[in-house]
Amino acid sequence: MAETAFSIVSIAAILGWMGLVVAAALRPGPVRAAILFCSGRVVPVLLCIAYVVFLGHYWGSTPGGGFQSLEAVQMLFAAPGKMLGAWTHFLAFDLLVGRWMVDDALTGNRSRIPLVLALPATFLFVPAGVLLYLAARSIHQFAVGSKA
Repeated sequence: MAETAFSIVSIAAILGWMGLVVAAALRPGPVRAAILFCSGRVVPVLLCIAYVVFLGHYWGSTPGGGFQSLEAVQMLFAAPGKMLGAWTHFLAFDLLVGRWMVDDALTGNRSRIPLVLALPATFLFVPAGVLLYLAARSIHQFAVGSKA
């Protein structure tokens, strides 16, 4: 069951990320709004629901597992069910971060160039991708502002 659930939540997250990329490339309108809603709201909520289900199903202690040390965290997540929950947690919140980036880039008169550079990095390495996005956005704003 855990392996099948892992595949389902992983595929759902990938589809959500693909939707964000497609939506970021589209012009404003109902199609972009629908894709953004599905990929950036519906999919993360479904992943959050899956997380709660996994949390309830795999609830319990793991001998030696906990949050008091790195070793204890490693022991805690050595249990497949606990790792499935943690993975789903990452997928849900990473996708929400991606949605925030798309929303931010599509706001006002901002360029989508920083988003194009950072969205793939965010998919793979969320904190590094966010830093890349924020840096690229700042550099782009500075460059555009200095030309005015």
